[in-house]
Amino acid sequence: MLVSYKWLQEYLDLSQISPKELGDKMSVTGIEVEGITYPSEGLKKIVVGEVVECVPHPDSDHLSICQVNIGEEELSQIVCGAPNVKAGIKVIVALPNSRIAGNVKIKKGKMRGQVSNGMICSLQEIGYSDSVIPKEYAEGIQYLPQDAIPGEEVFKYLEMDDAIIELSITPNRADALSIRGVAYEVGAIYNQKPQFSKTALVEVPRVAADKINVRVADENDAPAYQIRIIENVKIAPSPQWLQNRLMNEGIRPINNVVDITNYILLLFGQPLHAFDYDKLGSQEILVRRGHEGEELVTLDGETRKLTPENIIITNGTTPVALAGTMGGLDSEITESTTTVALEAALFDGLSIRKTSRQFNLRSESSARFEKGINQADVGLACDVAAAMMAELAGGDVLTGAVVGSEVQPENAVVSITLDHINRSLGTSLTTADVNQVFEALDFPYVEVDKTYTVSVPPRRWDIHIPADLLEEVARIYGYDKLPTTLPSGETVAASLTPEQSKTRALRSTLEGAGLTEAISYALTTEEKSQSFTWQDSQLTRLDWPMTEERAVLRLNLISGLLDDIAYNVSRKNQNLAFYEIGRVFQQENDPKHDLPQEEKHLALALTGEMLTKDWQTASVKVDFFSVKGILENVFAKFGVAEQITYEKSNLKDLHPGRSAAIFLGEEQIGFIGQVHPKVAKAYDLPETYVAEVNLAALLAAQVAPLVYQTVSKFPAVKRDIALLVADTVTNRELMTVIKDSAGKYLTDITLFDVYQGQNIEDGHKSMAYSLTFVNPEATLTDETINKAMEKVTKALTEKLNAVIR
Repeated sequence: MLVSYKWLQEYLDLSQISPKELGDKMSVTGIEVEGITYPSEGLKKIVVGEVVECVPHPDSDHLSICQVNIGEEELSQIVCGAPNVKAGIKVIVALPNSRIAGNVKIKKGKMRGQVSNGMICSLQEIGYSDSVIPKEYAEGIQYLPQDAIPGEEVFKYLEMDDAIIELSITPNRADALSIRGVAYEVGAIYNQKPQFSKTALVEVPRVAADKINVRVADENDAPAYQIRIIENVKIAPSPQWLQNRLMNEGIRPINNVVDITNYILLLFGQPLHAFDYDKLGSQEILVRRGHEGEELVTLDGETRKLTPENIIITNGTTPVALAGTMGGLDSEITESTTTVALEAALFDGLSIRKTSRQFNLRSESSARFEKGINQADVGLACDVAAAMMAELAGGDVLTGAVVGSEVQPENAVVSITLDHINRSLGTSLTTADVNQVFEALDFPYVEVDKTYTVSVPPRRWDIHIPADLLEEVARIYGYDKLPTTLPSGETVAASLTPEQSKTRALRSTLEGAGLTEAISYALTTEEKSQSFTWQDSQLTRLDWPMTEERAVLRLNLISGLLDDIAYNVSRKNQNLAFYEIGRVFQQENDPKHDLPQEEKHLALALTGEMLTKDWQTASVKVDFFSVKGILENVFAKFGVAEQITYEKSNLKDLHPGRSAAIFLGEEQIGFIGQVHPKVAKAYDLPETYVAEVNLAALLAAQVAPLVYQTVSKFPAVKRDIALLVADTVTNRELMTVIKDSAGKYLTDITLFDVYQGQNIEDGHKSMAYSLTFVNPEATLTDETINKAMEKVTKALTEKLNAVIR
């Protein structure tokens, strides 16, 4: 929310309070100030000029030579390239040695042989954004009011001598999304009551109800809805003061009628919409839900397909606007408009949010309907807007507002005791102190025996319970005045739980392997949350997400790590190895009523090279076994390596030939593999390998006790065996058969060769293993070893159709 300091001064006495002091005070009382900007800062020697004469440049078809009155005895010659420059206008002039936007210095010079003493400036050239400049001046220079005095600094005519305070408004303080709301807030801080001038509404003796009928199909959709009719308006540019105010607040001026609705939006926080009455096609307004198959062309020229989730405004049959979001193109205000139907309403915030998300239409109006508006000011805001249209557009306001529905807001009554306040805040406030706070807030109250009954006006719809009042007392009294105390009690020696100790050791293991810890957002998109998951779970959605990118709780850690990898790769960081220890949120029940189960996971993501090339070492790229080796170190650290097995993975987000599911006993606890090329392309990643395991399951696993044995004094015997098997046979299957059949003296099996290619039948592969036998009590004989190998050979042949090579 952008707030004009000069606009606030119209309602409060801030003569002794600088913008910086005001910003600092607001920040410590609950509404954070993001920053304060001064539009004229950095600009120098920018004055009003009057173009007395304007002739074409003799050597250019687009330049003009202007004689400009800048308040000196002689006219100043300036060469200008703007298409709308002409004699008789007041303009913005940058004198020689002046500074314009971007710290650009303007010097006296020549253009195509003609002397130019400075520059006639557009709004862009003195710092205005293209998005707020009136369309009539977007491609040229700005005209100043005719009463502007040549030679004076231009800043006061454009209200650039203002300070713009940017507020960061939290969802619970939507009342501060208006100048009046901010004025009440500042008034409470400095114990002043804002003084708002009353706008007189003069109505002509013609009844608006004779021109239009208004109906609301469901008052839950539009608890308040009314239309005022203003006839005989003349569409024209707004006066300079109104344009200045809108531009300083970040809104582009359009015309007097539309600008008035935007002005009221900023002043009251009440969105309004102006229809061209003659283009409605009927004398009826019906507010209802959309029907399947209905279409509406909105002001941006896009055709929107409506659904029953959308609240729409119709002329009785045909949609003319998306309620609270955007008007229809067919009924927009244009230069030919003579009669305005002015809408003021209160719409269901949840429906507006769904509609704005459905059509990706986020606006100042929709944001206010979503967060809430002051129900007591709906009619007042409409009346003030109608009065302004009578004044600035010459309109006649017909008698009465035509009401389709209305609310009767009442003050919320909340009680709290002085003891509760002091006990909660740790203060020793007196009734006089608390009285002063409620008086500053302009909340009527009754105090009896140190119990307060407070009547909270509708402009503060966020206050309902005693805790809300407690917060108001704390922030207006001053957070900086609250006492601080140290915890009391016995000192307990700090120690880590077994889980914390294991997690700390895990971090050391991973960082020792060259990985860097990353921390990702727990909130993500629906698509990313549902990827890289091996467990079925419902999504846990936020009711009021800040953005669609952070709408649901994650079900995996990998998508966050891939975002981190993509961010680094796009900045030319190629060799990356990240890990994250964090929680995912499994939801087996109804997400609207049950909390999700938090499950601690470990995830890895690696890309690039494990070893980089130098004078004595060849480069080694990350592959499946790089990640598997890191994981096996982790499993060994937890003492569960013997319980871990791998099977083929069916995860669609992984490469089908370079991935595996990880099992702890009979339970799948994770996966490992290469990111599927299609997924990698979507993230714009090179070949990347990932793994994710349920860390909670590892921490809870039963670990066999560590048993030490003496080293055998008898020699070990090794035998190698090479097998020809179908390429569908896995290493795990082969090793299981070998272990089961080799006998009690087998102590180790090592796969040392895998080959497919020349001299190997298609669909088959050669696997070579080294088997180690040890008898701790005697020397092994060839006869014993041969018998063991015969059993291994027979089992492999019978169970897996292996051919011994």
